[in-house]
Amino acid sequence: MMRKVILAGGTGFVGTYFDEQFKRLGYDVKIISRQVGNISWESHDEIAEALENSEMLINLAGKSVDCRYNHKNKEEILKSRTETTSLLGNAILECNNPPSLWINSSTATIYRHAEDRPMSEDHGEIGSGFSVDVAKEWERAFFSCELPHTRQAALRIAIVLGKNGGVMKPFTNLVRFGLGGVQGSGNQRFSWIHIEDLFDIILFLREREELDGVFNCSSPHPVTNRDLMEQLRKTMNVKVGLPSPKWMLEMGALLIKTETELILKSRWVIPERLEREGYTFKFDTINTALEQIIVAN
Repeated sequence: MMRKVILAGGTGFVGTYFDEQFKRLGYDVKIISRQVGNISWESHDEIAEALENSEMLINLAGKSVDCRYNHKNKEEILKSRTETTSLLGNAILECNNPPSLWINSSTATIYRHAEDRPMSEDHGEIGSGFSVDVAKEWERAFFSCELPHTRQAALRIAIVLGKNGGVMKPFTNLVRFGLGGVQGSGNQRFSWIHIEDLFDIILFLREREELDGVFNCSSPHPVTNRDLMEQLRKTMNVKVGLPSPKWMLEMGALLIKTETELILKSRWVIPERLEREGYTFKFDTINTALEQIIVAN
């Protein structure tokens, strides 16, 4: 009988990669999604049936935050995370043989804007504002599920880097067209993780049955925005990159219907707990990650 893993919200950049990797390892992968051809979020019985006898549930569901934070979008961003999480918890309770591990997405944005020191699980300071409130409510919905037979881990995921998706296309386009200079002050920290490490962390937690709770999923070596853009230009062999001051970013964000927080918030997050427990990062520096993503692409 094939081992089974459930990917909730598994049709985006990260979910598609996870789907491919789990199938490569011989798993039967079931996806819960609003896209046709997958298990529907509206079909509670099908969700419970899929979870029965599964090895692991990974929840990646949530409306993209790459939008304007108007009332409608804020409501959808929050509900798409908290309501789906609660729904999955209720479905697990209906299982006779539930998944032994439930990994739920969270976000490194839960910490405050930090240019003074890094944020770890034990010593990080939770921030304030809409994005932080969403993160707190998301984790509250997750850990409020009392599941006696299912271990729970919340991953506070930094910006995910990888081929064929995520933030790499807009970043490389900026550099290609000569706009790859510093953004804002350039001093804001950019916490990131390579998608291969994110998947390997899933496998690491699967094997370490004594581990649960919150984990920062971020490279141990965050960089400043200035260093990120410089490394991108170097990797792509582009000599010049014009800077983008804050006022220009605000205008651009308005035009493309997004928020500057995605660029200007300083996320200085370190994976203290994962490293303490023995996880070794495959891509621990930004230059090794970009070389793999861009040069080998």
